[in-house]
Amino acid sequence: MSEIDKKWYVVRAISGKEKKVKELLELEISRNGLSDFVAQVLIPTEKVFQIRNGKKINKEKTYLPGYVLIEANLAGEVPHIIKNIPNVIGFLGTEKGGVPVAMRLAEVNRILGKVDELIENEEELRIPFVVGESVKVIDGPFNNFSGVIDDINEEKKKLKVMVKIFGRKNLLELSYMQVEKEV
Repeated sequence: MSEIDKKWYVVRAISGKEKKVKELLELEISRNGLSDFVAQVLIPTEKVFQIRNGKKINKEKTYLPGYVLIEANLAGEVPHIIKNIPNVIGFLGTEKGGVPVAMRLAEVNRILGKVDELIENEEELRIPFVVGESVKVIDGPFNNFSGVIDDINEEKKKLKVMVKIFGRKNLLELSYMQVEKEV
């Protein structure tokens, strides 16, 4: 059989239910033998680092909440099957209930490129601090102190922060995770 032409579409889902929608979509595709028409289902996610109880935790967070990307050929019953999956609102298109609109290639490449980049840089933590910027210490013995960044060591992911303690300026070496930008 010849290769079926597929395009990327955006399926709107109830926010927070994207993983369930993906599982059900893949189940329906395999059960109805539609793998020729639907190539892949994708939820764009990113790794997020948080500090909880003094420990660094990485979580996976959806960066387009409420949307699931699907590479498919919407022929025959395919759109109907997709729309009838629980927690699916419908396709993203020009008008409500209208014909699904395929994504432009540039948009697809940008989103897929971002997903690939996030996978490659999974453990890389890039926080753009600048020398001279005001930060607040959020972890460690100097919690709630404010200071100014004096030096940045990107390899060790450490900052040297000048903090005023009891009226005297002290230089502290802190990790990226121990400070946040002051607003």
